[in-house]
Amino acid sequence: MISIQPTQHLTGVTVSGDVHDFQELYDALHTIVGEEGEYPNYDAVRIRILGVCYDIRHAIMGNRGAKHVPNGLDRDGMRYLSITGSEMNIYLTFEVLLPEMMFVSYALNYFIHLFERNNKTHAWNSNSMAVRKFQSAFATCLEDTLSEKKFAQLKKYFMRSNSWDLIKYEGYMTQYVDMLNIKFIHMDREKREKNISIFAKRLVEKDHRYIQVFHEIHTVARENGVHPDEIRPIEKYPDDYGW
Repeated sequence: MISIQPTQHLTGVTVSGDVHDFQELYDALHTIVGEEGEYPNYDAVRIRILGVCYDIRHAIMGNRGAKHVPNGLDRDGMRYLSITGSEMNIYLTFEVLLPEMMFVSYALNYFIHLFERNNKTHAWNSNSMAVRKFQSAFATCLEDTLSEKKFAQLKKYFMRSNSWDLIKYEGYMTQYVDMLNIKFIHMDREKREKNISIFAKRLVEKDHRYIQVFHEIHTVARENGVHPDEIRPIEKYPDDYGW
């Protein structure tokens, strides 16, 4: 089962699960976001989700983290079942920055909608359910971490998307997510906790800050004759995130 917990300093979250959990999620995410160019107006958002897939793949390969988790069987239970083995399972782990995780989780609503609509599938199909379990684990993490009031401010963005609001992520300048990630890293733990709901609002509602970044990126792209997705933020990620 996929489990998500806040990191020590609340810079991000730790995603954990066994190899089968991760493989199921990896396959489902790839299926949900479609092939390159399938949803051209959402390509930049698709790449952010595939960034999580990259971490999942490397976790499966043993390039991230791991921990032991009790499997529920003690020696008496194994004796009763006439089996021998370890009392622990190995869960693989990887970390995701909190603003990044919020953006990916919210954006997945839109990709699930597009996938189910374009493939004429049903809401109970295994790919949608695997992704929903991932979203649900993150929601549980937020609910357990934040106050009831702050969680309520986030919860309103968990609603299933309808076709009329897909415009929210169409042509999204994901450089804005990078900017929020970097800003979040430079906060202390107390300030991060206070700003989680604020960052969620900024990621979803496209306020004047996003609009300013949008125009700045398009201006620079036009002046340099490149696509806006090729423009990167001036400020760089630090070497140490201080998880």
